[in-house]
Amino acid sequence: MRHGKKVNHLGRKTAHRKSMLANMACSLIEHKRINTTVAKAKALKQFVEPLVTKSKEDTTHNRRIVFSKLRNKYAVTELFRDVAPKVGDRPGGYTRIIKLGNRLGDNADMAMIELVDYNELYNAGKPAKKKSTRRGRSKKSADAPVAPVTETANSEEE
Repeated sequence: MRHGKKVNHLGRKTAHRKSMLANMACSLIEHKRINTTVAKAKALKQFVEPLVTKSKEDTTHNRRIVFSKLRNKYAVTELFRDVAPKVGDRPGGYTRIIKLGNRLGDNADMAMIELVDYNELYNAGKPAKKKSTRRGRSKKSADAPVAPVTETANSEEE
């Protein structure tokens, strides 16, 4: 049973796994999409999405937190300068995993992981989404003046 096992170890020791995920995250930020195995893509999604959330608020503290995970100042600059403004209004779900089939050599399940807002094929047909609010609507009928009722032909017959 796998109760309480949140992290996929990917067959690597901790330091190797953290370095691999940091390198993959830097490549994803630089190239906007990468091809990898499905297991690594799912692990990378859990690794990179909190970093993108941190990058939405550009503070020195957030930059240092992200740098401690990525260990690449060029990737951190790219993340805060280019990626964060593009995903600023999105409440999460910054990456997309698309399964590609099996690899020829060892038949491993392959996938493409990409940043959602950088794929023009998926975003071309959809109009810009309005920002939703969680508060109630204001009453417009109470604010609008009521027009006076004019007499009609029925009232003249009486």
